[in-house]
Amino acid sequence: MSWLTALRAIALREFLRFLGQRGRFIAALVRPLVWLLVFAAGFRAALGLSIIPPYKTYITYETYIVPGLCGMILLFNGMQSSLSLVYDREMGSMRLLLTSPLPRWWLLFCKLLAGTTISILQAYAFLAIAAAFGITMPWPGYLLALPALLLAGLMLGALGLALSSFIKQLENFAGVMNFVIFPMFFLSSALYPLWKMAESSELLRDICAVNPFTHAVELIRFALYAEVKPDALGWTVLAAAAFMALALWGYDPARGMVRRKR
Repeated sequence: MSWLTALRAIALREFLRFLGQRGRFIAALVRPLVWLLVFAAGFRAALGLSIIPPYKTYITYETYIVPGLCGMILLFNGMQSSLSLVYDREMGSMRLLLTSPLPRWWLLFCKLLAGTTISILQAYAFLAIAAAFGITMPWPGYLLALPALLLAGLMLGALGLALSSFIKQLENFAGVMNFVIFPMFFLSSALYPLWKMAESSELLRDICAVNPFTHAVELIRFALYAEVKPDALGWTVLAAAAFMALALWGYDPARGMVRRKR
């Protein structure tokens, strides 16, 4: 019961914080909508998309980038959650949370799960807006996308947790975000298919292929069409486990004691 109480308390705190930051919700939707409604109009003529899985017919560029923009929401919200962790640590509330008798991994997972749930709600809000503009997916895909969004959100949120354990001052966070978010987003299949990348550079295509964000986006893309991409699923799970292990190591109190002794 104490574990569930901690989960409920942490989740409630995250939701109340989110409700108090309405600009955060609007910003989370404005970014992908700008790409969907503005940039896609210009790229539509320049980028011809062939029939590639999971698509059975030719598609517009707007349809192609919707899964990538869902991934953008998860990525930015994961980094936003890590920003709140740095703030909580500076204010002392994070230190108070981690002194709980409950396992540290459970407390961090509760924080991660609460942030991911908020990201999923934002992603579905974006999908609803996209559908209002005529960009729809098969109806079963909207339901089957839920586990894909959950797994991708956990992976990207775990990355944010890992980063927050190494960022010591709130002022340094913006620089770290620029070196993580933008390369991860643009060096992926979110905006362009990998075969299109290969036309300009094989090296660039290979970099995109090993990017964990690419596999998260492809997992969402196939799920929206009621299909499973096994390799994307496997790499996303592996990346989520690796990032979570790094976060637990970063928040290890023994590691902090070693630092103080030095």
